[in-house]
Amino acid sequence: MGHSVDQFIGGKRTSEQALGGSPGATHAVVNPATGERIASTDLDSRRSAEAAVEAARVAFPGWSATPVGDRCQVLFRYKQLLEKHFEELAGSIVKEHGKTMAEARGDVRRGIDCVEFACAAPLLMMGRTLPQIAVSTSFCRTEDTSGIGIDSAVDRVPLGVCVGITPFNFPVMVPLWMWPMAVACGNTFVLKPSEKVPLSAVREVELAHEAGLPPGVLNLVTGGPKVVDALITHEDVKAVSFVGSTRVAEHIYKTATAAGKRAQCMGGAKNYMVIMPDANQDAVIEGVVGSAFGNSGQRCLAGSVAIAVGDVPSWFIPRIKEVAAKIRVDRGDAPGVGMGPVIDEQSRARILGFIESGVADGATLVVDGRPGACAMPKQGCFVGPTVFDNVRPGMKILEEEIFGPVLSVVRESTLDAALATMNRSRYGNMGVIFTSSGYNARRFKTHAQVGMVGINVGVPAPMAAFPFSGWKQSFYGDLHANGEDAAKFYTESKVVVTRWL
Repeated sequence: MGHSVDQFIGGKRTSEQALGGSPGATHAVVNPATGERIASTDLDSRRSAEAAVEAARVAFPGWSATPVGDRCQVLFRYKQLLEKHFEELAGSIVKEHGKTMAEARGDVRRGIDCVEFACAAPLLMMGRTLPQIAVSTSFCRTEDTSGIGIDSAVDRVPLGVCVGITPFNFPVMVPLWMWPMAVACGNTFVLKPSEKVPLSAVREVELAHEAGLPPGVLNLVTGGPKVVDALITHEDVKAVSFVGSTRVAEHIYKTATAAGKRAQCMGGAKNYMVIMPDANQDAVIEGVVGSAFGNSGQRCLAGSVAIAVGDVPSWFIPRIKEVAAKIRVDRGDAPGVGMGPVIDEQSRARILGFIESGVADGATLVVDGRPGACAMPKQGCFVGPTVFDNVRPGMKILEEEIFGPVLSVVRESTLDAALATMNRSRYGNMGVIFTSSGYNARRFKTHAQVGMVGINVGVPAPMAAFPFSGWKQSFYGDLHANGEDAAKFYTESKVVVTRWL
C-alpha cells in the first residue's frame, strides 16, 4: 500500500495527525509505469499548513537579518549535496513520475542551475543610490549648500512568508525555480508540491536542511485544493508562486491577489513550431521529436503543433512518421527507452480522448499511439507517440492543451500565414521557427506573440539567468520565475531620503 508521505515543518518530518489533525482524504502516489502504489498523500492537511506558515513566520526575523552572503553559503553547500545525491533524486523522479532516466537527470540538472543562480543574490538584491538629489535651503546660512543636500537610495528587502505550489511534471526542478531565490533574498517559504509526486520534493527539502538551512525557513506540506486555498489566503503569507494548468493559475492569481498577496502564476500552453522550406531537415526532425515527445509531452514547453510551410510536408510527414514509429515506449529505467508513461490513468484517458476527437474531426492520423496500434507495455499509463496531419482551426486537438505525446501538423503557404495561425492561440508560452534565413528568423522573432522564442531550437527553455516568460493565458502576474524577475518578485523596494543638518 505504501507509506504515508510526511510533512516537513520547522526543520523536521511530521504528520497531520501528529499536529492534531484528523485523518482525511488521501491521494495514492502510483508508479505510472507499473501501477504500483508506492505512497499516499494527505489531501486535507490544513493543520499542517497552518503550522508551516507559523514556523515560517517565526523564522523570518532571524533569517532576514542574516547577511545575504551567509544565506548563500547554505545554498553553496546545498548545491554540493544535490550533486552528491544526483542519481538518487533522478531515480526517485523516474519511480514516482515515470519519465526516462535521461529526462530525470535533466530535471535535476536544471534545478541545480537555479540554485547556482540564487547564489547571485548579493548582486541581484543590490539597491541604487543618488546623492545630492536635491538641496534643502531651510537651514542654509551660507552660500555653500553641499553639506545640507538630500540623498536618496532604494533598498531591496525581503517580503516575509512566501508560498510555492508546484506541478507533477518536473518534481525537482520547478520547486527549485522558487524557494532557493526566495530564501536567498531573506524570505521564508512553504512548499506545496503536487500530490502526485511528493517524494522527490520531500527529499529535496530534507537535503536543504542537511546543508544547514535553519528550522522554519523552508517547510513542506502536502494537500489538495482546500490546503492551497488556505495557504494563498493566509494573513501571514505575502507572495504566492504557482505552476500548473491555466484554469488553476487563474483561480490562484485572482484569489491570492484579492487577499492582498503578490502572485506569479504560470499556466498552460499550446506551442507552435514553424518549419520553413529552407530549414535543415535533420535539425527539424531532431528538434520536433524532442519537443513533441520529450517528457511524454507533459511540459508547458512541449511543441504540440508543427506548421509546415510550402512544400515542407512532402519530406516532413514521411520522416516524422518513420522516426516517431521507432521511439521505444517503456518504463523510464528500461534500456533504450525513448519515452515513458504519462502520469496517471486519468491523464491517459484524457489523451486518448483527444486522439479519438482528432480522428472524428477528420484529421489524418499518421502515427497512432493508441493501445494495440503501437508496441508498449500492457500495464501502466502508456500512450505512444501520435502524429496528425491536415489539422485545421476549430479542431479540438488544435485549440486545447493536450499535455501528452500528440503532434498536430498544420499546413500553411507562407510565413505570415503561419504567424497568423500561431498568434490566434489564447496561449503564449513558446514559439519556434526552423529556418536558414536570417530574414525569416527576425520576422518570426518580431511578430510571434509569445514570451519565449526558439530559432532552430525545439525547446527554448531559458536557463536560470533568464525569466520563464510566458504571455497571454500562459501567465498571470507581472514578474516571472527565474532571472532578475525572481529577485524582484521576492523583494520589495524601500526608498530612503536622507538629510543631515
